[in-house]
Amino acid sequence: MGQNPYSPHTDADRAAMLARVGVTSVDELLTAVPIDARGPAMGVPPGLSELEVQAHMERIAALDRTAGAGPFFIGGPVQRRYIPAAVPVLALRGEFLTAYTPYQPEVSQGTLQALWEYQSLVSELLAMDVVNSSMYDGSTAVAEAALMAVRLTGRRRVVVANEVFSQFRQTLATYAKGPELEIVEVPTRELAASPTDAACLIVQHPDAFGTLVGVRAIADAAHAAGALCVQVTEPHANALLEPPGALGVDIAVGEGQPLGIPLSFGGPHLGIIACRDALVRQMPGRIVGQTVDASGTRGFVNTLQTREQHIRREKATSNICTNEAIAAITASVYLSLMGPRSLRAAARIGVARAHALADRLARLPGVSAGTEAPFFDRFALRSPLGGGLRTALLADGIFVGEGIGRHYSGCGDGVTIQCTELTTDADIDALVAAVEGMTARRPVAAS
Repeated sequence: MGQNPYSPHTDADRAAMLARVGVTSVDELLTAVPIDARGPAMGVPPGLSELEVQAHMERIAALDRTAGAGPFFIGGPVQRRYIPAAVPVLALRGEFLTAYTPYQPEVSQGTLQALWEYQSLVSELLAMDVVNSSMYDGSTAVAEAALMAVRLTGRRRVVVANEVFSQFRQTLATYAKGPELEIVEVPTRELAASPTDAACLIVQHPDAFGTLVGVRAIADAAHAAGALCVQVTEPHANALLEPPGALGVDIAVGEGQPLGIPLSFGGPHLGIIACRDALVRQMPGRIVGQTVDASGTRGFVNTLQTREQHIRREKATSNICTNEAIAAITASVYLSLMGPRSLRAAARIGVARAHALADRLARLPGVSAGTEAPFFDRFALRSPLGGGLRTALLADGIFVGEGIGRHYSGCGDGVTIQCTELTTDADIDALVAAVEGMTARRPVAAS
């Protein structure tokens, strides 16, 4: 085996270690691995200079289109929203960007305070008692909320609405396999009638299609049956709608990416989880708290850390090993810069444009947009092309959401349309014109 230039061990060191384990070479340690798999030909070309690598990567990047390169109506848990220029300037400062888990508060006050501010801001936004310092993303927050309800109630049945984001339901199903939980999916309209023996009812408001849901009745039904109510929510929706805490919800969860975090080709994102104060001991992850030192000076510490690494395994609530600190700090910077007024303004623009677009689309023959129920800034678009409309629009450079029929049983087929403050009149005109042209050429519904 050749000399490794990055290893500090000398030939004598390696010989001594090999002798100790009773072999003559490192290759003898690998006999369980087939010979042809130990050093397979990778097909990698000769090394390139830094200049050549950069040019090569730029050519690859040019094959993609950015979200802002054309009309963009993809949304759901991850959304394209305006990010004030000051957000990355502040959030990506070296003190935050390179900081690791703040185990030593005496040298981590900046990071700890920023996370504490995040918890405080999101707690105010959701009107919930406690927010932890973040989860991996919205989907894992949903799964952890279900596990939290199972621990609190001693029940193993979780009832979730079909209209919860498909990615969230898929992650919940994955998490449920290990502890062998029973996951039952029902339409939102049947959720209030399904709490028997359930640990929790999981409802989304606004739901995956933007529809506004009567959460309070579902929460009341859950509590009457001894279950908890978990609401999946969205940050900007809480700027205009009643927040989870005002609706009787026990645990609120959601994706925090819209709070100043770029789309970033799928991550990193930010999982929001909040709960009532009485449930805090079962909350996963960590919570940063404010305190004073021996001289009375204000300081910040990790108040609760309920993972296996920090407490006895049998008392641990989760094995989540970290938090999305830089994403949470970014969210706190965004919320601080935007404030309640600007957050409401951004939400109102998205709602107004979604309703204006839905009204125009609904006038087209064979097209329905939204539902009879009120909706927020997202709606379902159904046409004779069904879910195939998404692929057809891509040819015109227009991006819309996922096909409904693939991920939401009993909800028909079509695509989802999301509007935000970045949706322009030109974007709306382009989508309406494209759908009008396509449906005119395809007058009958797709099979």
